[in-house]
Amino acid sequence: MTTVTPLPPPAPIQQLHHYAYRARDAEETRHFYEDILGLPLYHIIQSDFVPSTGEYCPYTHFFFRLQDGSFIAFFDLGDDEAALPSPNTPKWVNHISFRVDTVEELENTKTRLEASGIEVLGVTDHHIFKSIYFFDPNGIRLELTAQLANAFEMLEDSKTAHARLAAWNARKEQWRRERAEGKTSAPLKPQQNDRPEVAARAHTPN
Repeated sequence: MTTVTPLPPPAPIQQLHHYAYRARDAEETRHFYEDILGLPLYHIIQSDFVPSTGEYCPYTHFFFRLQDGSFIAFFDLGDDEAALPSPNTPKWVNHISFRVDTVEELENTKTRLEASGIEVLGVTDHHIFKSIYFFDPNGIRLELTAQLANAFEMLEDSKTAHARLAAWNARKEQWRRERAEGKTSAPLKPQQNDRPEVAARAHTPN
């Protein structure tokens, strides 16, 4: 008889430690995140070899600290090259969002960014939060978010999340079969439109 050793429980993940991107230039990136956004430069690691892979690739790895102790970090590889965008993904998809406490702080940051010549989209109303969007010097899309919904409202919304995703997954399986059979070439649309006013605006002549 085979004895199955039980797996240990998953470690409680407390918070994001850091999210790392490639930077074209360390000083350009520092100016944006520290001088404009107000995130202090907090830690630097420099090496010729990558600890996780052992490969030779000289780098400067530098970290900016958020209020909760987490970091956004960058690698300057010393070649003045920025990361290339993903060829099959729209620019608005991949992004990182930072939370601020109030809509007023959101609007104040928009003013600071625009004063530095940075184009800002928004304030955009997502119902449960409001956001502004902009790009850093490395072409990374950033979002600043001011939460509107309280903890109870978010908890109530969480109660339907699994059912809604399961419905999407079931419809996607059907869509895959129909695509394989040549019955459709269109992308799959969600079963529910949570933002009908956005579609209405898109179809309203200017």
